[in-house]
Amino acid sequence: MSQTTAQLAEAIWAARQAGRTLDAEATIGSPDLATAYAIQRALLALRLAAGERVVGWKLGYTSEVMRRQMGIDRPNIGPLTDRMLLDSGDAVNERLVQPRVEPEIGLRLKTALDARQAPVDRQAVAAAVEGAYACLEVVHSTWTGYRFNLEQNTADNSSAGQVVVGPRLPVTDLMALDTVVVRLHNGSHNTLGKGADADGHPLDAVARLARELAAMDRRLEAGDLVITGGLTAACALEVGGRLVGVFSLGDVWSVEAVVRRRGQTNAWEQSQHLSSQRA
Repeated sequence: MSQTTAQLAEAIWAARQAGRTLDAEATIGSPDLATAYAIQRALLALRLAAGERVVGWKLGYTSEVMRRQMGIDRPNIGPLTDRMLLDSGDAVNERLVQPRVEPEIGLRLKTALDARQAPVDRQAVAAAVEGAYACLEVVHSTWTGYRFNLEQNTADNSSAGQVVVGPRLPVTDLMALDTVVVRLHNGSHNTLGKGADADGHPLDAVARLARELAAMDRRLEAGDLVITGGLTAACALEVGGRLVGVFSLGDVWSVEAVVRRRGQTNAWEQSQHLSSQRA
């Protein structure tokens, strides 16, 4: 590879800042995974230099449905920063020119998790978690048309764009998170998933993340938010569109997370707005 990891990260960063996409092969070629993570770290350094701060991590491709949709054969990881976070109902940044949405279960930690110090399993993660949240990841690939391999995607921070952090899930036992049913819809598109689709259990997904970070001589910090992987196929967020993630546990409870994209409002969005005005 003729360019340095710093130069390749700068090319990705410039494209993201300008709201344009690049051809993955022409831009970075086919690096090995170690080099891809080095580019990702250099990209994070640019974010930090711009005043962002790390607030958590994303797990990519923990579900079979996402691996199948994108032709990826194993999971990867990427950091989340404070400027990526949205509240439910917010609109995505206009620099995201090809945003797609995945419903995910987010877990926020109350204590650090360090797999270098002690084994981290499902029980250890449950003990460290402050709460579970309904989240929508807004993925945005720098690579035109989402054409990439695992290494190219990893270098691009696993397509991390923004994250809607919705309501806390009122679970009384975190072990039941694998039974949570998730529905993503926009009035016509409608797809289903469940918590178990994330590595078998969202807590197991975080345990694996802790082990991967330990191999990089890092740990999960208190306060970190971890989004544990898309539970349905990703759905494009059209201009003027709105996507809703509904998270439920039988008929016990149901909560929603919502994300929008600015532009001409579509018919379904108009009907929802009128309904809320009449209420």
